[in-house]
Amino acid sequence: MTDFGDRIMRWYRTSRRDLPWRHTRDPYTIWVSEVILQQTKVDQGLGYFLRFTGRFRDVQSLASASGQEVLAVWKGLGYYSRARNMHAAAGMVVSEYQGVFPETYDKLIKLKGIGKYTAAAVASISGGEPVPVVDGNVIRVFSRLFGIEEVAGSGRSFKRVAEKSLQYIHREDPGTYNQAVMEFGALFCKPGRPDCPNCIFSDECFAFLNGKVEQLPVKRPEIPRKTRWFNYIFAVTAQGDVVMQQRRDRDIWENLWELPLVESGHLLDPGELEASGLWKQLDPYNACKAVLLSDAKHILSHRIIYARFYKISGILNMHLQSGSNYKLIPVDQLKYLPVSRLMDRFFQDQVY
Repeated sequence: MTDFGDRIMRWYRTSRRDLPWRHTRDPYTIWVSEVILQQTKVDQGLGYFLRFTGRFRDVQSLASASGQEVLAVWKGLGYYSRARNMHAAAGMVVSEYQGVFPETYDKLIKLKGIGKYTAAAVASISGGEPVPVVDGNVIRVFSRLFGIEEVAGSGRSFKRVAEKSLQYIHREDPGTYNQAVMEFGALFCKPGRPDCPNCIFSDECFAFLNGKVEQLPVKRPEIPRKTRWFNYIFAVTAQGDVVMQQRRDRDIWENLWELPLVESGHLLDPGELEASGLWKQLDPYNACKAVLLSDAKHILSHRIIYARFYKISGILNMHLQSGSNYKLIPVDQLKYLPVSRLMDRFFQDQVY
């Protein structure tokens, strides 16, 4: 197939979605959109993109913000390490490039949190550098179309797809070419139920002609998820403040805020929770009871979290000692804290 690049770019010009980051070549804006879209679909990510760029309009405003501000705006997207990396990368741009966001692959790849995919996307779209983008959509298109049977996500798969795409990339407009392949994978050559009979490449597609559409790309074996059990305590003081803590120790949701937590080998019943050291710390006079509010299941990439939320019934009179990890947060300020999606959903049900 010698005209793949021309054909897919013609398809893109008539079939692409109208999205705000496609009306600019500003590298900062392209970078933000690409990082957000790595972890969420376009229809979900659009709102987050508008919120993020509305608060941090350029790399200088992102760099000058506090880490907690960045995490608060990112709230709900998950993968919070990416938000922390973006904040760090913005600081690098300001300190090392005088606030001018780089457009070349070699400079972009050196920024915190930017990998081959993001560097190629920004360099090609903003800088016009003919570097092929390789993401899940691109791997799926090329694996099916050209019969690449390496395990998706492996180094060999990345190399083969990148080499094949480099053969077709448009030297004068590589950004449009890369976006066209990604868009085709997102809209047409979908993971499930692709519209193969109406595909512009169906007469030459290896997977379609050989009955391997469902088998390609070859999936990576799933990594078993570790199960954890979180028992949260919703404790409100007599003054109307909620007891909160900030997660540490390089665990999931690092630096995000949450309710006091007892992690255990199972979900605790009220008696078990009231016997815990944490409960006695919050209710030293044993004047309150644990009231079950809700249970939730939260799935992360490598974790399954079973969460149980309790409320301390009664009037909680407590004074936090100096140096305590716990903080008293007014109820009306909870919505401004950076919290996990699990915690945010609980507050939406019980507080907001």
